[in-house]
Amino acid sequence: MPRLKTLEKSQADPKSQAIMSELESKKMLLNIFRGMANSPAVLDAFLKFSGALQQGKLDAKIRHAIALTVAQCNSTGYCLAAHTVLGKGAGLDDAAIRDARLGKSADRKTNAAVKLAGQLLASHGGVSDADAAAARSAGLDDGDIAEVIANVALNLFTNYFNNFNQSEVDFPKVPVDIS
Repeated sequence: MPRLKTLEKSQADPKSQAIMSELESKKMLLNIFRGMANSPAVLDAFLKFSGALQQGKLDAKIRHAIALTVAQCNSTGYCLAAHTVLGKGAGLDDAAIRDARLGKSADRKTNAAVKLAGQLLASHGGVSDADAAAARSAGLDDGDIAEVIANVALNLFTNYFNNFNQSEVDFPKVPVDIS
């Protein structure tokens, strides 16, 4: 049972209603957004941050692989389910999804990104000089690294939001444990 109201558009304030209408028109009015709509500032901030990163250097496959790495680390069923579906839509197959959840990838650049994401999570952002150098030698430039950090932060937010809220999953559920 969600801890925050899962708002219908009619229950939201006017700013959230406008954002929810736009999401509804794209068939993306998900439970996470219905919860975020309790604060128009939160919903708007998330969508702007996410939208900005979609225009970045890292492609959708890498962004979803990072999201899966972060969601696995935080045992966030909602985000694991969402990014499994969205990752498949971006071109990740079942093996790539499983690998991302384990913090690795057969693709060199994606592997460097998810490995760095895992190191950021484990060290709370304080990765070593050696880890930073390894990310660069594996093919990530400074812009890529900045975007890995930003994607980790964005996904930490959604993980924490969904873990706190206990958002009802509106995607096919996936097991959190992959052992």
